[in-house]
Amino acid sequence: MVFADVWQRLSETCKSLDPDTVLVTPNSERPFTVESAQSARLLVSFLDSDERQSLTRDQFSVLYDRLGTKDAAIKLADLPRGVEPYVAVLSLSPRYVYDEQADALRESEEGEHTDTPFLRPRWEIRTPIERVHDDTLLLADMLDRFEDAEFQTIPDNDLVDLYVLLSDVQHGANDLRKAVGETLLGHIGPEDRLHGPFGTVTRVRRNARSLKREDRILSQLDKHDVPRKWVLGVVPDKLDVVVAATDVEEEDVYDIETLEYVQKTATESAKKQNRLQGIEDRIAVLQSEEADALREEIAELESRLDELLAAG
Repeated sequence: MVFADVWQRLSETCKSLDPDTVLVTPNSERPFTVESAQSARLLVSFLDSDERQSLTRDQFSVLYDRLGTKDAAIKLADLPRGVEPYVAVLSLSPRYVYDEQADALRESEEGEHTDTPFLRPRWEIRTPIERVHDDTLLLADMLDRFEDAEFQTIPDNDLVDLYVLLSDVQHGANDLRKAVGETLLGHIGPEDRLHGPFGTVTRVRRNARSLKREDRILSQLDKHDVPRKWVLGVVPDKLDVVVAATDVEEEDVYDIETLEYVQKTATESAKKQNRLQGIEDRIAVLQSEEADALREEIAELESRLDELLAAG
């Protein structure tokens, strides 16, 4: 099957997707939908932000060529963030299959194709607020259990869970912080401040640069006798796709410094949900005198904070 046929079928599949289903990027697990399918691109929209991304036909062609070579596969663990949506969409084609054992996308053998693991019902996708709330609750429960423990004494499996939860909370909280900050901008005037019981926020202005159209830039350089070769270069996003889908080695185009660190590679959502349900059940039956006293103490503390802020 030539690429034109693969692209045509892929576009038709995207157009026929059930509105109640979404795609999820392989590593970062970002949910997105295909907003439109055009002759030269797919426009996707991420549900966890206002971000959109254009997936071009040419870039899919590069991946098609790569996967068409003998024993070729695209390892998912090494995918750049911008390439993840390409692989998720490409997995919709019956020509390709996700090899779970190799954690890679490859061409399927006759009759082998299975449903893509990157297609999910919309109801499974939690909102950003729900995700941070649930993950924070799980993290707080775990921190309570290991409050006085040294890391060296905590079993490895618990350290893994702790690291995963810290990572999930960090990423989710960062996204929420940006969203809340954008909302606050509409509430704060120039050089103004807003106060809350826990702190203060200020409106800050900085200049952000974005490139003008290339022809306008080059025209200005010509006017000032600046050689064009001084500014012409490689587009990183396109280079990443080429590296992922061709025989060009990463070392050929990047200077690489080897670092060692721990990275989250999977989240056990079902086990997290079971644990979360147990915590919520315990909270629901927490009606002891100690709990009532604690709530009264918190209310008193909040009242004192309000009085101090009003006095200041």
